[in-house]
Amino acid sequence: MSCYCGRGKAFEQCCQPILQGVRAAKTAETLMRSRYTAYVLCLEPYLLKTWHASQCPDSIEFDPQQKWIGLKIVATIDGQDTDNKGDVEFVARYKQAGKAYRLHEKSQFVRQGEAWFYTTGEILDT
Repeated sequence: MSCYCGRGKAFEQCCQPILQGVRAAKTAETLMRSRYTAYVLCLEPYLLKTWHASQCPDSIEFDPQQKWIGLKIVATIDGQDTDNKGDVEFVARYKQAGKAYRLHEKSQFVRQGEAWFYTTGEILDT
């Protein structure tokens, strides 16, 4: 099965090991892709764990009517394994009650030690 994140790799070799804590996301983009996959699979514990403590909500509510259908990375600024900060601009498509939507966001990430964390995101258009 192809991974939900759109990278074109098998789920078992792409996001699954990251979601299961077998390996860490080495870049901000890899964390972004794994978080998208976690939204597809409604994995609240992973999403909260990878959200920076300064911005992390108490919980995440998933809408059962919402179905994520695709992710496209538009741009990545920094966020490599030697950086401490990075931005990832993406478009995530989803359907809700049969109607198609898109989320266009520029997300900010920070690295602490060997771990990347999502901090905030700016919605660019809808």
